[in-house]
Amino acid sequence: MNAPAEAIFAVLADPAKHAAIDGTGWVRETAASKPLTAAGQIFRMPMYHAGHPDGNYETANRVQVFDPPSTISWETGYEADDGTLRFGGWNWRYDLTPAGPANTTVTLSYDWSAASESTRELIGFPPFPPEHLANSLAHLAELVTHGPVTHGPARAAGSTA
Repeated sequence: MNAPAEAIFAVLADPAKHAAIDGTGWVRETAASKPLTAAGQIFRMPMYHAGHPDGNYETANRVQVFDPPSTISWETGYEADDGTLRFGGWNWRYDLTPAGPANTTVTLSYDWSAASESTRELIGFPPFPPEHLANSLAHLAELVTHGPVTHGPARAAGSTA
C-alpha cells in the first residue's frame, strides 16, 4: 500500500472504519466507538447477513494482538443469552511490514481453524469467498489514501481458509 504502516495501523485500530474496509458489506456503521489501544479490549460490530437467523446481529470482538504499527488481530464472538461472551474459534489478523518510507506490505489473515465442527456446520465455514480478503485490502488501501470507501452488497458464501 502507498502509505506508511502507522497510517494503516491507525485505520485498522479504529472500529468505526471497519464498515468501510469490509469486503462483504456485512459490517454496518457503528455509531459509538473509540480507537483500540491494547490487547484484551472488546469492541462490538453491528452486522447484517441475509443468511443469519436474525438478519441483523452484533459481534463481540476481542483484541488478541496489538503491536503498533506492526500487527493487530482480534477474535470474533458473540454475547450468549446468559450475557457471557463466547468466541467461536476464528480471528482476523493484519501484519504490516514497511516497504520503504511511504509504502507498506499488508497481509490479512482470516483463520477459522479453531472453530468446532458444529460451528463450521452451523455457519458454513468459510462464510465468504476468498475475494473478500482482496476486497478488504483494496478498501483499506483506498480508505488510507483517499478517504471513505463505498462498496456493494454482501456476497454468497463459499471459500477456503
